[in-house]
Parts: sequence; C-alpha cells; structure tokens
Amino acid sequence: MSSPKQRVVVLVGLPGSGKSTWLEKQGGGGLSSDAMRKLLRDNEADQTIHGEVFTLLRHLLRLRLRLGAATTYIDSTNLSKRERRIWVKIAHELDADCEAVFFDVPLALCKARNAKRTRVVPAEAMEQLAGRLVRPEPAEGFAAIRVVSN
Repeated sequence: MSSPKQRVVVLVGLPGSGKSTWLEKQGGGGLSSDAMRKLLRDNEADQTIHGEVFTLLRHLLRLRLRLGAATTYIDSTNLSKRERRIWVKIAHELDADCEAVFFDVPLALCKARNAKRTRVVPAEAMEQLAGRLVRPEPAEGFAAIRVVSN
C-alpha cells in the first residue's frame, strides 16, 4: 500500500479574511509570508523585502516536500493566478497534489477585521488588493478547491 500523496494547500484571500486564523486550527505546516518578514526583518509589515520573502518561502516549500511533510499550507494572500502558479508548479514538480482554500469573505468584513488588528493594512491598499482578487479555478492545476465563507 502506498502512502498518501503530499499536499500543498494554497490559501487565497484578502487580509482579514481569516486565513491565518483558519490555519491555526489546522495544527501547523504553514509557511507564512508575514512570519518570514518578521523572521528576516523583525517586522511582519515590511513590504520592502518582498522578493527575499518569497524566495525563502519557495525554498522552504521545496525543503518540506523533500523531507516528506504531509501537508504544507501557503499562508499569503495569493490573489492572482500568476501569484499562485509557482506553488502549483513546485507541488507538481515534487509529485504533490496542490489544493486551494478560497476565503470568500466580503471586503467590508475584511476591512472591519483589519481595523481591529495590531498591523492594519491601509484602506486604499485593501481596495487595491480586492481589485486583484481572482477566485481560484481547477484549470490552474488545483486537485481540489475548498471555499470558506463568513
């Protein structure tokens, strides 16, 4: 009997949509762009190191898959097909299934939650991000897409 296939689960949603909160309930295995910013610069809001953050995330995903991690969650906004493409590619290169979890949460609710956070994303940035949000589709290479709504 073969062991189950490894999984890469790409979280997709606006800031404040509940991605990190949902991930905490899954019990680990998450690679977070905010956590990488905090690790590298002691500031999870530092957007000046975007390239370094995602280079590190890609490296860590490959490493987790090579080491046999059953499931790895990518905790970042992953708003567009272009942003998600690399995660699907890495998963498929290393013979893992790639799935998406789409946080279908209204912008107004995301803004309200965002306003209560310690690190608040500016309102104009939230609007821009919402304009870039594209719902994930199976044609992108996802084996499954789950929708979480509030």
